[in-house]
Amino acid sequence: MSHRMDEIKPPHYVTKEECQRMIDDAIRRHNRNASMLSMVLGIFFLALFAEGFFRMIGMIPPFLGINIDIIPEIIDRVREEVLRILT
Repeated sequence: MSHRMDEIKPPHYVTKEECQRMIDDAIRRHNRNASMLSMVLGIFFLALFAEGFFRMIGMIPPFLGINIDIIPEIIDRVREEVLRILT
């Protein structure tokens, strides 16, 4: 009884050029998929940053009662400081 691997022979062996082409195709596909994923994640995090920034400056109303609007507080403190210095 011969070994099983001796019985299974591929009908066509992969040449060096075909192997290199398959490797290049796999690298190209990986780079394309990684670029698309990076683009989607970048847009998502940029949108979250912009949403937080606009909430902070008061352009978007508070969400679930959490108010992070800091502009009125800054204006009040600056006004108090300027009035204290001027009087």
